[in-house]
Amino acid sequence: MAKKYVILDTETTGTGDNDRVIQLGYIVLGAKEVEVHNEFNRADVPISYGAMEVHGITEDLIEGKPACIETTAFKRLQELNSDDNYMIIHNAPFDLKMLKKEGFENRMQVIDTLRVAKHVLPDEEAHRLQYFRYKMELYKEEEKEANALGIVVKAHDAIGDVLVLKLLLSKLKAIVSEQFVGVNPVEKMVELTKEPILVKTFRFGKHKGKELVEVAREDAGYLRWMLSSMDNLDDDMKYSINIALGA
Repeated sequence: MAKKYVILDTETTGTGDNDRVIQLGYIVLGAKEVEVHNEFNRADVPISYGAMEVHGITEDLIEGKPACIETTAFKRLQELNSDDNYMIIHNAPFDLKMLKKEGFENRMQVIDTLRVAKHVLPDEEAHRLQYFRYKMELYKEEEKEANALGIVVKAHDAIGDVLVLKLLLSKLKAIVSEQFVGVNPVEKMVELTKEPILVKTFRFGKHKGKELVEVAREDAGYLRWMLSSMDNLDDDMKYSINIALGA
């Protein structure tokens, strides 16, 4: 069976532990065929105003819609859920966590374009999807891409972000091919998704803007305190601090 590539985005009621999916959008790329899935669904959790500000989805847009697990999009995603296939998401942990609340346990190989971008484009000032939409001028290609796929992009539509993500994936694939010559770029992106990211510069706290190696020379005690006392320190930062300290 030919491998399939699922390029996915969700919209949710918010970003908290109790929040849920209210829109599931994805494109499936196969050897020849292309599938487009994009559905709203109701949730038992009210949409936060902060979430509405981001995606523009209001309660009236999901009123009367089926639950996420009842949608055609979700059922098809379950059918695609095999380790032969690839799931492509920008900031994958968030969407996968949200889908897990609906009973979706991912078995696909994951390419997180956010993590890949941080590896291969470490000096960018940001790595958000919309940042790359403008920085790489992906917005100039969106309409052509939508027409080619037979997609009508409307306001409040997750599929719009999926289109941008598809274009970003192509750019990252080319960059990975340049940086890792002779290596399958898709498999390399799967690897990069799993590998820790070396953070070079503080983006928060009293040393904001300083290089980690500089702080390691001048204030190593602070870095050791971070490792021992900051429970919310992510794995990439822990890895980077240990490298800076020469651990």
